[in-house]
Amino acid sequence: MTIRRPRRALFILLAVQVTTPAAIAQGPPSAVFHSPKTSWGDPDLRGTWPGASVIMVPFERAPELGTRALLSKEEAAARDAQVDRELAAPLTSNYWPELARTPPLTSLIVDPANGRLPAATEDGARRAEQWRIKSDPNYPYAGPEDMRPYDRCITRGVLGSAFPNVYGSGMQIVQAPGVVVIRYEMIHEARIVLLDGRPHLSTAIQSYMGDPRGRWEGDTLVIETSNFNGKTGSYARNGDGNPTSTALKLVERFRLLDGDTLSYEVRIEDPQTWLRPWTVAFPLRRDERYVIHEYACHEGNYAMRTMLGAARTAEHAAR
Repeated sequence: MTIRRPRRALFILLAVQVTTPAAIAQGPPSAVFHSPKTSWGDPDLRGTWPGASVIMVPFERAPELGTRALLSKEEAAARDAQVDRELAAPLTSNYWPELARTPPLTSLIVDPANGRLPAATEDGARRAEQWRIKSDPNYPYAGPEDMRPYDRCITRGVLGSAFPNVYGSGMQIVQAPGVVVIRYEMIHEARIVLLDGRPHLSTAIQSYMGDPRGRWEGDTLVIETSNFNGKTGSYARNGDGNPTSTALKLVERFRLLDGDTLSYEVRIEDPQTWLRPWTVAFPLRRDERYVIHEYACHEGNYAMRTMLGAARTAEHAAR
């Protein structure tokens, strides 16, 4: 059965408000827009914020663009035309087309200034190569523990969940006094972020999604997350590749730029993996028509059994 989602509204950027990726992250002056408040007085970020509007923005900037953060009008028009062609094409596979016109960003990475990942440490490069090798469909997996969480449909981690995917890229924010819940469509993750100032858990307690703590800085929600288990990736489009370490720390910032545009920024610090921190920033458009579907991945782990069975069959044939 083929399911088609409603097509997303076109993404509009106001030149007077947004001129650079930094401006997208920081938002317009408070005199231009004041965030609405909840009944208990916190800035109101509640809503559904799918990643459709930034799917077509490259994660890393093309090297030939150097430090140019924005497309020219002609380049932006060409990318919009590509989106229009994709939307007009017949649906040929069982997936949800979630494309929309995009802001004229040249990359999701905004720091370093060249819009590209910083150099990896020796250990980070070694782990990234191991992930690359294990992404080969012909890799002889010894058992489930030999596979990445991505392959096992366990989690995408915080970064893989927050960054835009080709489908299943929904994010919903729910608020209550003293707490914010961020719900991701892929893979049905829900982060409970406490705002009461309590300290992080002991570093001995680690998890795929880490231990988040939040606070308000004016109209901006700031979330600091640590205590990761080092088993998730950091590359956009499903969070596959670029494995992280237990030293990973994230600082995320959420702020409304207008009534229907949410700025998302995350600073990634992982000295065991990269030689310096790096930052991703992009805007998201509210879409209350968007339905966050159940993300079943491979129910019953049938794919797991098939992959391991194929590896044993290949070994037997080799013998």
